Amino acid sequence: MTSEKENKRISKFLSYVLRHHPELIGIELDENGWTDVSLLIQKFRKTEPKLDLEMLRHIVDTNAKKRFGFNEQQDKIRANQGHSVKIDLGYSPQEPPEVLYHGTGTKFVDLIKSSGLEKQSRHHVHLSQHKETAINVGQRHGKPFVFEVLSGQMYRDNYEFFLSDNEVWLTDHVPAKYLKD
Repeated sequence: MTSEKENKRISKFLSYVLRHHPELIGIELDENGWTDVSLLIQKFRKTEPKLDLEMLRHIVDTNAKKRFGFNEQQDKIRANQGHSVKIDLGYSPQEPPEVLYHGTGTKFVDLIKSSGLEKQSRHHVHLSQHKETAINVGQRHGKPFVFEVLSGQMYRDNYEFFLSDNEVWLTDHVPAKYLKD
C-alpha cells in the first residue's frame, strides 16, 4: 500500500488527466467524461508507483473532495466536475439553496464585483453550500475572500443550477448583482 503522500500525488495527477488532459497518458473520455478503468490502469503503469485497482478504489473512496466516481459496474471512472475538456456530465437542473458561497483570493474581488463569476476555462462556476469549504477554496488563491451568492433569487430568475456527485453546485455564470460580500 502506498503512503498518503503518494495517494495525494496520484489523486492530483488523476484529477489533471481526467479533467484536463486525458491524452497525456493516452486515454480518451467519452461524451460524459467516463474512461475505462482497465485502460486507465494500464496506461498509468508507466508511472511510479504503479496504479492498481485496489489503489484506485482507495483513492476514489478516500479523496476528501470526492473528485472522482465510478459507474455502477465500477468498470468506468470520471472526474465529478471541473473539466476544461468538452463533456456533458449528464446532471439535471436542480433548485439550489437560497444562498451558496464562492471562495476566491482577495486579489480577484474587484474584478468579480464588476463582471460577476465567470466559468473561464471550466464548464461551470463552482459554488459551495458551506462557507468553510469556500474559505478553503479561496486559500488556494492567496488571502481568502468569500462571496455569498443569492442562488435562490438566481433560480427564480431562470438561471440553471446543477449538483455534482460530490455536492459542488454548478452554474454557467453568476452576474455581479447576485453577489454579496
